[in-house]
Amino acid sequence: MKAVKQIFTIRIVGSVLALAIVWFAAAGIKVVAQTAALESKMMADSSAGPGANASASPGVTTPNNANANAEVLKELQQMRARIAELEAQLKAQQGGAPALVNATMTNVQPVAVGESSSTTTAVSLAQPEQTAKAEQKERPAEPFAFADFTWLNGASRTTETPLDTKFFTGEFRWDTQYIYDYNHPSDHTLVGTSEGGRTNEFQLQHLGVGGDFHWDNVRGRLLTQIGTYSSTQPRNDPTPGRGQFDLGGAYRYITEGYAGYHIDKLHGINVDAGIFLSYVGLFSFYNFDNWAYQPSYVSSNTPWFFNGMRVQVYPTDKLKIEGWLINGWQSYGTANGRPGLGMQINWRPNGSVSILSNNYGAGRDTIGAPHRTRWHTDDSILVKYYDHPEKELDKMAFSFTLDLGCESGSGVSCFGNSAAGPKQSFVGAMLYDRFWFHKNLFAVTFGGGAINNPGRYLVLLPPINGATAFSGTPYFTANPGDPFKAWDGTATFDYMPSQHITFRIEYNHRAANVPYFGGQGGVTPPGGNTGLPGSVVTGFTPDLRKRENRINTAILVKF
Repeated sequence: MKAVKQIFTIRIVGSVLALAIVWFAAAGIKVVAQTAALESKMMADSSAGPGANASASPGVTTPNNANANAEVLKELQQMRARIAELEAQLKAQQGGAPALVNATMTNVQPVAVGESSSTTTAVSLAQPEQTAKAEQKERPAEPFAFADFTWLNGASRTTETPLDTKFFTGEFRWDTQYIYDYNHPSDHTLVGTSEGGRTNEFQLQHLGVGGDFHWDNVRGRLLTQIGTYSSTQPRNDPTPGRGQFDLGGAYRYITEGYAGYHIDKLHGINVDAGIFLSYVGLFSFYNFDNWAYQPSYVSSNTPWFFNGMRVQVYPTDKLKIEGWLINGWQSYGTANGRPGLGMQINWRPNGSVSILSNNYGAGRDTIGAPHRTRWHTDDSILVKYYDHPEKELDKMAFSFTLDLGCESGSGVSCFGNSAAGPKQSFVGAMLYDRFWFHKNLFAVTFGGGAINNPGRYLVLLPPINGATAFSGTPYFTANPGDPFKAWDGTATFDYMPSQHITFRIEYNHRAANVPYFGGQGGVTPPGGNTGLPGSVVTGFTPDLRKRENRINTAILVKF
């Protein structure tokens, strides 16, 4: 049967080619004959003299030419009908595959007598080009597309993806780490960070699979949260303990999950709802995008995500204004029934400067303190102060971040110890300087920072006996007036043989004014977690230290 189909297909194509040859041959013969007749007529008229031409009717050759053209057009129409018939038969044999003959012949259009085919082609090509230029002039410039910003701390350095289609752009992220802690905690538990959970063993920190959906101005994004992030992030949110239905379990495996609509006004407006990244503290939640693996406290102790609604407005291609209506400060739900408000402003006047301001307020985020309101501002400047890609040291840039915040109400005060209660505030800063070498193949970053957070309301609670942000623990209290000061420093080396992978090794020193980091004895009772999370276990005392030194190694991948 397959052989019969092939023979039938060959016969159809052969018939089409034969018809084409016959038609072109006939047309050529007619054109030659008409040309010869016209030349003979002109010669006869010339030999007969002007008088003969004057006595002849001016329309002698016009009917013949018209008849010839009519015959050619008639044959062309007949040929089209025949090709259509053959094409239908060919489609039936090939399962409806389009025929090459149709693609080449049905678009042929007759050229008017006296009109140049090259002129027609030039006009037809010029019109789409002019239309495209007109549309390009009318379409506003894409936000932040006027320069290369892959050097920014907290921004991905990839410029292309192999997973892009018309309606979906896929994304794949992989973060595998090995953290060596010089304190050698016996329970391998890392304390005081949201960028890792275990020490002295290999761990998959984050596997993110998903991407961006985009069609007809409707947009959506989904990225998974698989790995130790799915344990460390939910335990830092107290709101799942308020009410039922286990919000921590419901959202545990979602890093980002939102959908919305794009409005073609100004330079773009996006309206989204769901879980989205906050970027308070400058660093990205994804370590691939950052200059260091372990960011300072200003970033590590501030929100990685929000759950709510946002509106992004781009008045120009250099400015973004983003408003938030969210459940609270990195929370799946609301702690006291009142949502938080916030906004982000990002201005990039040129390709070497980015100024970022994040502000949060009105939210009541402390379980058990229904009238305590949180306020916070997070402000950063990033400057690329050296850029010579032709040299071995090809780029240098720095980032500086300053955070100020406080809480007021329910027994605490923003403005110092008073009758309203002790001071509950947050002051923090961090500075990083990065150097790129050999066309971005290598990079070295030095940085660090410090915080002062009386009341400890932004300090990450040590997971002593399984303690969470909801349970708390008497082993490390977070009462109004409790002091907490901390500082850190890092030195990071990156090897980047491809824009899609980073091999990272980093030395990290951290310190606090109170025992906080896991010591050799660990923070887990000898028989494992006992009783309620964070509760006192008879005969057990967690081993907390004021210092921590460690080496962070990681392989980071992003498509």
